[in-house]
Amino acid sequence: MSYQAATAAELLGVKPKKTETTLTLAYSVEKGLPVSALDKFAGRVSPNDVRRFTYRVVPKPTLERRRKQKQLLTIEESDRLARVAKVFAFGIDVFRDEAKVRAFLERPHPMLDDKAPLEVALATGPGADAVINLMGRAAYSGGV
Repeated sequence: MSYQAATAAELLGVKPKKTETTLTLAYSVEKGLPVSALDKFAGRVSPNDVRRFTYRVVPKPTLERRRKQKQLLTIEESDRLARVAKVFAFGIDVFRDEAKVRAFLERPHPMLDDKAPLEVALATGPGADAVINLMGRAAYSGGV
């Protein structure tokens, strides 16, 4: 499994059943991640406002229903969560400090049309790719 995918899987609490493969996270997303994965990751990416982050991934009424009925997240919700976990994992690799990653993700950036990288990453896969690319520039150029 790639380093970022493995880190993202760890951030989400995804444990492989047998052996880890490059598709462990993909299979977990396809099956549907548990709500506990969202809760666990929200505590890392947004420790001061866990609820706000969780409701950005899954709307409040839907999330409450999933909790009550002990349902898994849908593929789309799981994919959104895994996407942001991969962005966060890449940020940890670049910045080496979760607080710095959080600060970067929350601060509007001129190369993202003055949108916060977290919002861009949550919106679409290509948006997440743009955020990873931006952080990659930091890794290779010394700043973003």
